[in-house]
Amino acid sequence: MNQLINILICIFLPPLAVLLKFGLGKDFFINLILSIFFWVPGIIHALWVTTK
Repeated sequence: MNQLINILICIFLPPLAVLLKFGLGKDFFINLILSIFFWVPGIIHALWVTTK
């Protein structure tokens, strides 16, 4: 159930998902930039980072 919630957060709020998993690090800022410019790459990056 927790993994399902994490995937839903990745889809709707990718930077939040990365922030909750890793904090304010380089992954968060990369995801924030990807999400601001292009939403779909932000989602893909969030899913890849949080599920690995």
